[in-house]
Amino acid sequence: MHPNPAFRQADAARNIAFARDRGFGVLAVNEPAGPLLAHVPFLLAEDGATAELHLVRSNPIVGALDAPQAAVIAVPGPDGYVSPDWYGIADQVPTWNYVAVHLRGSLQRLPQDALRPMLDQLSAHFEARLAPKPPWVTSKMTPGVMDRMMRMIVPFSMQVTGIDGTWKLNQNKDDAVRLRAAEAVARHGSGTELAALADLMRAPPDDERR
Repeated sequence: MHPNPAFRQADAARNIAFARDRGFGVLAVNEPAGPLLAHVPFLLAEDGATAELHLVRSNPIVGALDAPQAAVIAVPGPDGYVSPDWYGIADQVPTWNYVAVHLRGSLQRLPQDALRPMLDQLSAHFEARLAPKPPWVTSKMTPGVMDRMMRMIVPFSMQVTGIDGTWKLNQNKDDAVRLRAAEAVARHGSGTELAALADLMRAPPDDERR
């Protein structure tokens, strides 16, 4: 997380909402041989207290996790390069704007019979966003096929003990300067989800000047 307080003004509710909306991140745990990483969809509880996820059985994290272990899920958001020329003022340097939320806590393996309800909740959460499309449900699967597929994956839950967010959106610049940069990012930027990044730059979380 970026140490500048200007980029750390989003409250817990906004960080939780961001992570819950994204629903995808990089899970990291430490092992003696080095960090283990996995890119995972997850379902964060509305209060941010737990995150449920599953891993393919062959993932090294599954084999390494024989007891609850400290873990982090890094949830990335939109990001993009910002050219000094876009500020319209002298003596600036390049930077990279981004949003990211880290969920820290204790990751534990769940009993296998917890998997089906978890998958139902996860798919229902994301299928609801596709309305008016009729939601896909696991009961549409041919009998026996779902059971065979579920044997390949393992359910996990993370008890979330800390949530930190960085919303690096040029809040350390004057409003007019930040807005000029936002317009340039939207038109010419290099990165991911630039329109969303520009919108966030136009209306960042409150900083200490507001």
